[in-house]
Amino acid sequence: MTDFLLSAYPWFKALHILSMIAWMAGLFYLPRLFVYHAEQAQDMPDTAALFEIMEVRLLRYIMNPAMIGTWTFGLALVLSPGVVDWSLIWPWTKTLAVLLLTWFHHWLGLRRKDFLRGENKVSGKTYRLMNEVPTFCMIVIVFSVIFKL
Repeated sequence: MTDFLLSAYPWFKALHILSMIAWMAGLFYLPRLFVYHAEQAQDMPDTAALFEIMEVRLLRYIMNPAMIGTWTFGLALVLSPGVVDWSLIWPWTKTLAVLLLTWFHHWLGLRRKDFLRGENKVSGKTYRLMNEVPTFCMIVIVFSVIFKL
């Protein structure tokens, strides 16, 4: 098993990075859609259905598969022998940031369901603020992996 993981390491790393880019794009875009949905759908009710379609498709067909890919290929990298030294701080900071991104992903999924039920209680301003969560996590992850502190 370890021979397979080592020989497939470059493939897993490339697929991990590609899926992470797709996931991050969705994590940046979906809260922005929620801002517009929360602020404009009240004044233009016809747009609510359009936002709901865009949000559902983004989450279901891009973000969910990308998150699963990021986790799958990331775990394959972690299981590759000699790749991660858990006595250092960086794997822990990266792990915490990835867990926060995963929580944020699920929080967005719950907010999408609120919109579908017509029960959104979160303001556009709050969605704008929450849109900084993936930026913060991305910074922590990149610096953790590059500098391996």
